[in-house]
Amino acid sequence: MNFTAQDVKELREKTGCGMMDCKKALSETNGDMDKAIDFLREKGLATAQKKSGRIASEGIVKAYLTDDKKIGVLVEVNSETDFVAKNDEFQSFVEEVAKVVVEKAPADVEALKALPLGDSTVGDALTALIAKIGENMNIRRFSRIEGNVCSYTHGGGRIGVLVEAEAALDSEEKYEAARDAAMQIAAINPLYLSQETVPAEDLEKEKGILMAQIKEDPKNASKPDAIIEKMMIGKINKFYEQNCLLQQEFVKDNDQKVSKYLESKGVKLVNFVRFEKGEGLEKKEDNFADEVASMIK
Repeated sequence: MNFTAQDVKELREKTGCGMMDCKKALSETNGDMDKAIDFLREKGLATAQKKSGRIASEGIVKAYLTDDKKIGVLVEVNSETDFVAKNDEFQSFVEEVAKVVVEKAPADVEALKALPLGDSTVGDALTALIAKIGENMNIRRFSRIEGNVCSYTHGGGRIGVLVEAEAALDSEEKYEAARDAAMQIAAINPLYLSQETVPAEDLEKEKGILMAQIKEDPKNASKPDAIIEKMMIGKINKFYEQNCLLQQEFVKDNDQKVSKYLESKGVKLVNFVRFEKGEGLEKKEDNFADEVASMIK
C-alpha cells in the first residue's frame, strides 16, 4: 500500500468524498494524490463537495416501526428539491438510515454517520448519493422511542409523528385511538402533552405575557385584583387548550377533549415527537428569470 491513513484523510478533505471512495482512489492510483483527485472527479464523486453549500430544506420525514411496535424512529433527511425527495433511491436511503437508528440507537447525527451501512458508513453512503443524484442532502435529525409506539406520516413525508402509550396497544381499537392522537398532533401541532408537562419557565413566561396584555387594556385599570386573577386563570386555561394535546378539543369530535377520547379507548399517552420537514430552515428562493438567464449564458 503506497499511502497512509493521513493521505486518505487529506483526500477526503480536498474532495468531500467518502472515506472508502478515497481509499479506493488512492489504491487505484498508487497513492498519487493528484491522480486520485482526477479519479474521483472522473467517477463523478468529487462534485459532492461543491454541493455542500447549497440550501437543503426539502426532503422527507420518515417514520419507521419495528414489527412488534416496541421501537419507533423519526428521521428527517433534507434535499434541495422536492423532486429528489420523491426519488426511489433517496427514499430507500432514508429507510435504511431509519433502520440503523432502530438497531444501533446512536447518540446523535454525527454518531449515526459513523455507523456501518452496507459496505460503507452512513456518512459515506450519503456522500455517494449526493454525487450520484447531484443535489446537496443532509441527515438533519432523528428521534428514537422504545415503548409502546404508534406512528403517523402526513403529506408523503411532510410531517411525521410518533406517540408512546403507557401500556401495550394490544388491540386494533387501542392502536387506532393512538393513531388518531398522532393525526391530531400532525394537524394541530401541540407544544406539550398535557398541562402537567408544561415546563415552569414556559408557564411563567406565558403568564408574564398575559398579564401585560391584561394591564394594557384601559378597561381593566380599575378592576380589583381578584377579578384580574380570574381573568388570568381564564387565559391560562385557554393557553392549555390551545397548546396541550390532552386538553385540546378532539378534531374528530369537538364535543370531547382528546384526554376523554383516549380514556374511553383505554389508552394513556406518555410521550410524543413531531417533525415537520424543513421547519426552522432557510428556504431556497429561486429567481426563475435569473435561472433562465444563467442557463443561456
